[in-house]
Amino acid sequence: MQDIDTTKPIVVLTGAGISKESGLDTFRDADGIWSKVRIEDVATPEAFARDPDRVQAFYNARRQGLLGANVAPNPAHKALAKLEQHWPAGVLLVTQNIDDLHERAGSRFLIHMHGELLKARCSACGDITTCQGDLSRADRCIACGVSGQVRPHVVWFGEMPLEMERIEDALMACGLFISIGTSGNVYPAAGFVETVRQFGTGHSIELNLEPSLGASAFDDAKYGPASEVVTAYVDDLVAQL
Repeated sequence: MQDIDTTKPIVVLTGAGISKESGLDTFRDADGIWSKVRIEDVATPEAFARDPDRVQAFYNARRQGLLGANVAPNPAHKALAKLEQHWPAGVLLVTQNIDDLHERAGSRFLIHMHGELLKARCSACGDITTCQGDLSRADRCIACGVSGQVRPHVVWFGEMPLEMERIEDALMACGLFISIGTSGNVYPAAGFVETVRQFGTGHSIELNLEPSLGASAFDDAKYGPASEVVTAYVDDLVAQL
């Protein structure tokens, strides 16, 4: 393993691949979520305006699935929490996932760039609340009182991911960028490695089940199940300290 500058922070990007071993479906695999339902029907602002009941039903089912007894953080999630606890310059975890498995594993410094399934947001006033039950068009916002505008706190296609300025600043300042379980074809996350290459001084590595579409842009790569490759890589990093 290349020596990593321990005086610089680490930025970790995670995608659906890290949660697959926890029992959650990925999106773009052959048997993933987008092979079963059209993005245009459930994951755009236009879909919500056109058929809110269908959109709510889709996310209600996913929310209840996330809360199922069989879903729990796997060793890869726990390894990243361990890295956060030990790395002296700090770790920022940026996840494309809308599940809460990183939090359950113990990670505290993270950005959900695509939102959170266990939160709801009012389109009328922007108020955000925790949500573990089903949503419907009858729900009234507790902050502004408007009904029919409470939606999942999820970034849909056509909407801007969250906290992009903070993420870009972190990428340019990091000593190591780790991408885990991503397909490499969803932007802007797929372009993070190029930001590190062009504007930063950090080393980059892809930890994935198989090479992503952007694999050639990384300085290094290790492939295999997330629970194995992430755990081994984190153990090697911590051993440097």
